[in-house]
Amino acid sequence: MENILEVKNLCKKYDNFELKNISFILPKGMIMGLIGENGAGKTTTIKAILDIIKKYKGDIKIFGLDNRKDDKKIKEDIGVVLDDMFFPEILTPNDIDNSMKGIYTNWDSEMFQNYLKKFSLVSNKQIKTFSKGMRKKLEIVTALSHHPKLLILDEPTAGLDPIARSEVIDIFQSFIENDDCSILLSSHITTDLERVADYITFINNGEILLSKTKDELLDKYGIVKCTEAEFKKIQRNDYIKYIKNKYEYEVLVENKNTFKLKYKIKVIDKITLDDLMFLMIKGEE
Repeated sequence: MENILEVKNLCKKYDNFELKNISFILPKGMIMGLIGENGAGKTTTIKAILDIIKKYKGDIKIFGLDNRKDDKKIKEDIGVVLDDMFFPEILTPNDIDNSMKGIYTNWDSEMFQNYLKKFSLVSNKQIKTFSKGMRKKLEIVTALSHHPKLLILDEPTAGLDPIARSEVIDIFQSFIENDDCSILLSSHITTDLERVADYITFINNGEILLSKTKDELLDKYGIVKCTEAEFKKIQRNDYIKYIKNKYEYEVLVENKNTFKLKYKIKVIDKITLDDLMFLMIKGEE
């Protein structure tokens, strides 16, 4: 399978934060979800991929090209929505349409106007009249309307109501029906990622804790709830992390079927991405 994005040993040091050897691969035709707490390093990673931040170590290839040496060739085929992105408030969507024609050779005004109608965005109203959710929709519409091969999205559904979020997720799924296209999607709304992502990369405190297929995580990982006496019988290499609650232990295991057979346990709870994040970050080893 051909890769659309390769990040290898990405390192970036600030006074009070450091990215440490971030590495992952995004194949063509796939969606990767980036998860982690605020300040974990997701946005810094995205900005390094886009060559917005400089003086980092490591290698980043997009479409097989070096993102620092071939950035002009690359940018034409990337659609971007950043959490701190914004358009000047005096502009209208029609102004953006006209501006983008001079930036992207593949800009599609018809597609842009159709998306505006789909999301009920008035084309001749100034952006300052738009709500936060409407502005986010406009950013997404703009990112999609020059036929990119890679979407890089930082909190693209933040501020959207559930109906609008569902519409946007449907558009993302349609986007990757073209097997040449992929999406890197950072979001705190893990239910969206559970619905749409093929891969999950979990960043915490500047390091990758895991990068796996979503199905592997949600199908194989599980939570064992047990008493203290039962927990003491579990060998250390058979669990990842645990949390001691008032009345029971919650234990994160990597392969629930193997664990069931070894410890004769009938029920192991399914895991969500929220469960995974909480136990990996807050749990003890």
